[in-house]
Amino acid sequence: MSGFRAFKAQVPIEWSQSLYITLVRGLPGTRKLHRRTLEAMGLRRCHRTVLHSNTSSIRGMIQQVKRMVVVETEEMYKARKEAEASHKALRPPLVVSHSSPATGSSNMS
Repeated sequence: MSGFRAFKAQVPIEWSQSLYITLVRGLPGTRKLHRRTLEAMGLRRCHRTVLHSNTSSIRGMIQQVKRMVVVETEEMYKARKEAEASHKALRPPLVVSHSSPATGSSNMS
């Protein structure tokens, strides 16, 4: 489950004590006010996640840049990370067979 779909699950944010905020859109071309808000939240690069306590000031910052971020509760974040970890299956090892060439077929003069 992607962070965007987890956000669309509409889990009430007010009930959780901590929020995981992920920047999902890039900063170029955005308003300076939005860039400064994201820097104040600690989001400087795309697809980075920060943890903040659920306060009214943080919720106001999220409201200001809501089109650029995804907000998850702690349970949603842990469930997404577990799903991603289980999705990454271990691949079988790559076995390379180094067979020796035929002795009579070499054409060296």
